[in-house]
Amino acid sequence: MPKIAILSASVRTGRNSHRVALYFKKFLTENNLGSAEIVDLNEYQFPVFNERLKFQTNPSAATLEFADKIKSADGVIIVTPEYNGGYPASLKNVVDLLYDEWHRKPIAISTASNGPFGGTQVITSLQFTLWKIRAWTVPAMFPVPKAQEAFDEQGNAMDKASADKRAHTFIGELLWCIEAKGKMA
Repeated sequence: MPKIAILSASVRTGRNSHRVALYFKKFLTENNLGSAEIVDLNEYQFPVFNERLKFQTNPSAATLEFADKIKSADGVIIVTPEYNGGYPASLKNVVDLLYDEWHRKPIAISTASNGPFGGTQVITSLQFTLWKIRAWTVPAMFPVPKAQEAFDEQGNAMDKASADKRAHTFIGELLWCIEAKGKMA
């Protein structure tokens, strides 16, 4: 069973994208598709890093723990909000922190916004950054418009049938990439 890290990128108060991360954990568990762990950047409250992990002389225990969670995962789902057409600094900070840990890592991107477009403007810029560090971005995306209306605070979808149908395709692509990577190893 694949090990999936769900990276919840927002550190804001009242964040709605975290609802989507909670939903994915439930979806993976309920459908027995893999083990799922939410890696919540809000819990870490990382400072702005001034150097990649591999060049740090004395990294914190939290930094090493975070790196290990990404490295040991078979695949990653990044759930990020859209802030002014981009993704949050908290996410850019940890993407740039790691390098080898992202190498050929299958990554699926889910975006969320309070508006009608679901954070789709974020996808291209985040995908480009991940490509530059040699991550493997999954072709399926999961944008969530009006996230505050689509999921409750516990990650329950308001329209479960529709959300589950979309998630099945989205997660299916991630699992295919994980399996394909395993065959190449």
